[in-house]
Amino acid sequence: MTESRKSNLNLEQNVTPNEPLDLDDLLPVLGEFGCYQKLLLWFICLPACIPCGFCAFNQLFMTDTPDDFWCNVPQLSEFNLTEEQIRNLAIPSTVENGVMQHSKCARYAIDWENLFNISDPDSIDLQPNISWPTESCRNGWVYNKTHVTSSIVIDFDLVCDHDIYPTIGLSALNVGGPIGVYVFGMLNDRAGRRIAYFACLATLIAGSLITAASVNFWMWCFSRVIVGLTIPAVYQIPFIIALELVGPDYRSFVTVMTCTFYTFGIMMLAGVTYLVPNWVEMCLYTSTPFILYFLYLFIMPESPRWLLAQGKFEEALNILEVMARVNGKKLPNSFRIKLHERVEADKMRVKENVKSLNSFDLCRTPNMRLKTLLITLNWFANETVYLGLSYYGPSLGDDQHLSFFLSSVVEIPSYLCCWFIMDSWGRRWPLCLLMILSGIFSIITVLVPDEATLETLIIFLVSKTMISASYLIIYPFAGELYPTSVRGVGIGTSSYVGGLGLTVIPFINYLGKENLRLPLVVMGFISIFGGITGLRLPETLHHRLPQTLEEGEEFGKEWDLQDCFRCIPIRPQPSNDASYENIDNLPPELELHTLGSILMEPDGMTETEQTPLDARQRRPSMRHLVRQASIINTQKAEGAMKLTYWF
Repeated sequence: MTESRKSNLNLEQNVTPNEPLDLDDLLPVLGEFGCYQKLLLWFICLPACIPCGFCAFNQLFMTDTPDDFWCNVPQLSEFNLTEEQIRNLAIPSTVENGVMQHSKCARYAIDWENLFNISDPDSIDLQPNISWPTESCRNGWVYNKTHVTSSIVIDFDLVCDHDIYPTIGLSALNVGGPIGVYVFGMLNDRAGRRIAYFACLATLIAGSLITAASVNFWMWCFSRVIVGLTIPAVYQIPFIIALELVGPDYRSFVTVMTCTFYTFGIMMLAGVTYLVPNWVEMCLYTSTPFILYFLYLFIMPESPRWLLAQGKFEEALNILEVMARVNGKKLPNSFRIKLHERVEADKMRVKENVKSLNSFDLCRTPNMRLKTLLITLNWFANETVYLGLSYYGPSLGDDQHLSFFLSSVVEIPSYLCCWFIMDSWGRRWPLCLLMILSGIFSIITVLVPDEATLETLIIFLVSKTMISASYLIIYPFAGELYPTSVRGVGIGTSSYVGGLGLTVIPFINYLGKENLRLPLVVMGFISIFGGITGLRLPETLHHRLPQTLEEGEEFGKEWDLQDCFRCIPIRPQPSNDASYENIDNLPPELELHTLGSILMEPDGMTETEQTPLDARQRRPSMRHLVRQASIINTQKAEGAMKLTYWF
């Protein structure tokens, strides 16, 4: 009997009106990663992730500050004086680091027309009197545009007393993120993935157009909040669409490829900002081309999981039939016939039995409370340091565009390394070790001489590589530690609290104006502290994932110092606990038809031991042994997939 025939028979046996619908049972029949999914991934979902990287970091190049500037003195422009003569005459000089330099924020408070005879320019004494009174700049500034030809700093005079304004603008961008995740998250669940994505994309483009049209700083700052609403939602939605259409064994691949395309977008941004120095044009070039993405309206499908959860069966069947046809498969008749009954039965069962859980339920018991605190702390440290180093990259080295490009390139090998080490060394030790080493490399930059810019850049890149790797680990690690019943709530809570650090990190980077390495030291200590505290978390590799809050409370409760210092996780003995998701203990192709333990008889035969749990109907997805490293199975009450990040 062919494999397709077997899958069809298994599906027909599994499809009963009393069980909730699980699309993962159908994907082996239609193709878990067939031609349809490949076309969708490579030509729609992955390119759709690029706008997030462009619009999240293009702001760094809008706020460049020229190396040299001084007060504008319009009265002296009436005299036949060169720019250098005006500067020497009207701007006081001070000694900084043993070098005589003109002041950037002060000028002599002199009425130049009364001091000099405008009709006799030859009578002007070009030697200033150091006893003259000084004042702050009242008529703007003159900028040396040798290296920085255009920025909002030049256009809006954001220097001296206003030099913190670009930092406020960067913080405003990050303020919009948590709000946007909530708003577009609700839209994502209620209106569908397609509508949510194109609404998010339209918001991003509208915010970018307002940015380009800004005539003052506060208008520009407001526009950045609008753009911030779409970050990271504009990245997550196409990722979810792709994730919900592939089988469990391919979700880790989709995750890595999504992160890689996001990084490719950041790398391309370095080239665009180098070729287009004007900040208004650069803003338009990094946003308006994505208007073409609205052509996806004609080809991007809605998620069939969401359609099934909403009871839109005809639309879901149309998409699944197209998938089957493109993949060279056939949609089973049993699925067509019993689809409506199963979804309706699933909705009734949810309404009767499922209790809504919230963030407070995570803190009701001591072990879950401790794990929630440590996960959130690690999330905060990871996200803050990762984004902080990404923002700080252009400040290091002799060429900001090259430094930013290199800080993006080093993320790719970190993703590939994580893919392998997590299945060998687990999650806890790689996560904590990478965070600690990243912090150490950030801190030791203080030992490098000020003039050693190349050495500082190299140490920074090593630190960025390690924090990028740990940042990728925290998502699946947190998902495995939270019980299935509250996994979506737990990850949402930790990511929201962690996102609060993004509003603070621009001000930490602002400290670099006085001391270039001070922000690296601060971020280094944050990373080390997060890495050390993370050692208290239990390892999840080779362990069955908790399903309920009660099981989550027991998971890791017997933790001791021996567990803390164990680098290579020990594979536990198979357990008879039927309420956990099974993983590597048994062959992945084996299929569970009951929830009893599978006992091996001396003669090599197996028999199923009946338990009181056998009388209960279980989800079809629980019948299959799944590999923990590649899937975390979570479902919302309505049946829609909730978890965003998979490994």
